[in-house]
Order: sequence, then structure tokens, then C-alpha cells
Amino acid sequence: MLSLCKSVKVSSILSRHSTQIVNKDVLAKTIELCRKRNVIIPTYEQMFNPKLVPKGIVNELKSIGLWDVNPRNLFRITWKNEPKEFGGGFGETNYLEIPKEISGIDAKIVVLVGKYFPTGSHKVGATFGPLVEKMVRGSFDPTSQKALWPSTGNYCRGGAFNSSLLGCKAIAVLPEGMSQERFDWLNSIGSEIYGTPGTESNVKEVFDKTHALKAEMGDNLVVLNQFAEFGNPMWHYAVTARTIEELYNNIKGPKSRLSGLFLTQGSGGTLGCSMYLHQKYPNMKTGCGEALQCPTLLENGYGAHRIEGIGDKHVPWILNMRDMNAVIGVDDQDCVDLLRLFNEKDGKDVLLKKGVDRETIEKLSLFGISSIANLLGSIKLAKYYEMDKDDVVFSIATDSAGMYQSRLKEMNQESGKYSNTLAHVHFNTGLMKQNVSNVLELTHVGKRRCHQLKYYTWVEQQGKTVEELDRQWYDNEYWTEKLDQYKVWDTLINEFNDKAGIINKY
Repeated sequence: MLSLCKSVKVSSILSRHSTQIVNKDVLAKTIELCRKRNVIIPTYEQMFNPKLVPKGIVNELKSIGLWDVNPRNLFRITWKNEPKEFGGGFGETNYLEIPKEISGIDAKIVVLVGKYFPTGSHKVGATFGPLVEKMVRGSFDPTSQKALWPSTGNYCRGGAFNSSLLGCKAIAVLPEGMSQERFDWLNSIGSEIYGTPGTESNVKEVFDKTHALKAEMGDNLVVLNQFAEFGNPMWHYAVTARTIEELYNNIKGPKSRLSGLFLTQGSGGTLGCSMYLHQKYPNMKTGCGEALQCPTLLENGYGAHRIEGIGDKHVPWILNMRDMNAVIGVDDQDCVDLLRLFNEKDGKDVLLKKGVDRETIEKLSLFGISSIANLLGSIKLAKYYEMDKDDVVFSIATDSAGMYQSRLKEMNQESGKYSNTLAHVHFNTGLMKQNVSNVLELTHVGKRRCHQLKYYTWVEQQGKTVEELDRQWYDNEYWTEKLDQYKVWDTLINEFNDKAGIINKY
């Protein structure tokens, strides 16, 4: 039986921990580095609402590309970038509403689009928190220490990008079986790269290499593990969740209900937005997804799969299982089949014949493999809870098909050229015939079972304590203590910027 921990007030945690400067000398060096590199760090409030960004910075962005390694691109860590590759400003939230001709259901599925972040994925947000909170407290020295980003793909890309903007040296550790586009981009930005055995679900091998590098480099290396860093879900709690809330209020009808949120487990970071949304919409059902081929939450199982970017075989330290309502297994075969359907000419022709409008068809390239998994999980969630035309389900397209062109070529080489016949089959099996199989609605005991799986990865292998594991389950304030800290970080970020002095020009 897990032990009951004593609750601690949020305010005392914030004052005792979050505002503590770890090393004043390191902080002074970091401020000086940012001054020399012309760095201004955005606040969480600005990332949620870029209308608060100084006009001078907005004007500078007119001459900067979305993926350029320019420190002003820190202000493009937002869901509200103008959808263009060069010179874009800010606008409304980038999203796509999925028509019934694709989903086959009456419920409305709304998907936030990650392509229009720098690097083409929202993971620049997930890496912002872990890195910046250490820089503004002097617990990471970018002049002498390297930042190591253990990942299954997009997280280490986001970390390498933010590291470059902030003047830090980055190390990426990821499975060698991930798409070639990830490795090509990491090479182009000058990251130190270590490939580990296996593919998407081989997270332990990534952890093992991370431990080996830490043992070798010691204090010269700071590990920013996406599965354990609370700055990851904090960004989604502070930015993604409020973006969803705002978008829902803009598009809802008189009878609308925000009824569902589906996201693959991944690092547990994006699911951090669920905790905020449940405070506002307590009847909302959150579906936590995983590959059917690696049913860790469903069955305490294991296996390999092809949904790149969602990592499995363990429960992330930063995932609040009490907040989950259902676990849903998504077949990776459907995901790769639909990648072809959405991007090959024959697939687009079939979609047009099925009644999907041309504009929507062209936007389906906004979905990478894990984004398609989120779409399918949203359909299964809506069908399981028998949602109707007044119900709205939100999800996220983490990255786009641009990251998987090599996979499309591989499938054509291995399986032959895509055809009209295959497109019809994939439309029916992948979309219209999605059902409620492999959906597990979580009871209290079911949630606790999943939570207790953390013990084997995090306590036995990664140095976490049973006491904190217990707090995660029993202490009602544990999660708000962690995630509400973004308000304190904004204060520290503003103080940091003031000392660096660059912001005073605006």
C-alpha cells in the first residue's frame, strides 16, 4: 500500500523552491551571454497571447524565417504564428476541423496544428520550460555545460533549436531507427548526436546512453529528460490548454460541449493541458493513447511500433494518471496507411470522391504519423462515449508529413506504388471502420495500476523516490504545485530580461 503524504500549500512551495537562485555567479554569466547574443526570453503569457509581444520584436520577425536560428524566434513558440515560412507575424490559432467525411462521426474533432512552430513541431515549447527555468535561476551554465536532450525525435530537435537560440551546446540522444529527416536536421544545426539501438518504443536504451554520457562528462553535462522534466507539461498547461479553451469559446455553438481530449501518451507533456481543462470542464473525457503494438497502459505490455514520436514501455514521471479517463490503443498499421492516403495522389483522388473538399485534402499533409494517431484516437474516444453533433473533441497535430517523406518512399519501395484500390481499402479500414476495440475506461483501481508502473522505471532505474511517487498519487496539491509555477517563471524571466538589458530597447 502506498503511503499517504502530507499536503503542502502551493504558495509555500512556490516561494520555497521556484524563486530560489541556485548560483548567482552562473546567473551573471548567463545574463552576460544573452546580452552578447541579443537574446530576449518570452514569458509564458506572451507565448499564449503574442499580442503582448513588443511591436519592435514583431517588426523584426518580418525579416526572419520560421526555422531560422535567430533568438527572436523564441517569440514564435506559440500556436498563433502566421502560417508562412518567412516573415510571418502573429494571428489566430492554427487549427483544422475534421469533417464528417473523414471522421465518420457527428462529433466535431478540432486539431491544433504544430507545423507552424519553429522546427515544424510544438516540441520547441516542451523544451522551452526545462531549459529556461534553469537558466533564469543559475542552475545551468550555457558557457561551460552542454544540454542533453533524451528523446524519440521531436523533443531533441526542439531542444537543439532552443539551445542554439540561447547559445547552448546541445547533445541529442534518440533511437537510430527514427526517420532520416530528424537526423538530417540535427546534423544541419550542429548538434552532437548519439543514436541508440531500436526504434520508437526503445526508450530504456535512450536512458541507458544518457546515463553513460552523464557518467563520462559529469558536471559538464545537464540532462533535460522530457519524461521527467515538469517544464514540459507546464508549457502545455500554461499555453496549449488556454489556447484550446480560447479556441473552443470562439467556435462553440449554443449547445456545444467541450467533451473530449485525446492525445497519445508520449512523454506525458502534452497531456499536461488536460489538468487545466478539467478544472474548467470537469465532465470532459481525456483519452490517453498508445500504440496497440506496445500496450503498456492497456495490458502492462511491451513491443515495437511505428508511430514515431510517442515512446512507450513505461509511464512518464510527469504524467498524472489520476487525470486520465480512458486508455486507447491505436493500430500503427492504420497510421502508416493513412499517411499514404493523405499524401499520395491516388489517396487524394479517393478522398475527393468520398466528398472531402479540396481545401481540406491539401491540409491533410499537416498530419505526421503521430498526428494521425491522435486523429484516430479522437474518433475512438467519441464513439466510445457516444458523442453527438454538440460534442467537441480536441487533439493536436504534433508535426506534419514533411518529417516523413523518407517513410513514404520506403513504403513505395517495400509495398509497391500506391494505388486507387489501396486508397479505398485504407479509407474504409483506417477511417470509417474505426471502432471501440482496445478502449479501456479507467476505474480508480485502473488508474492506480498505471500509476504504480512508474515504480519500475523511475524508482528502480532512474533514482526517483517512493515518497514522491506516493505524493503524486495521494497529495491533491502535488500537480498544481508543479504546473502553476509558470506564473513564477514569468516573474523570473522578466527580471532576467531586465538585467540583460536588451528588452529596454523595445
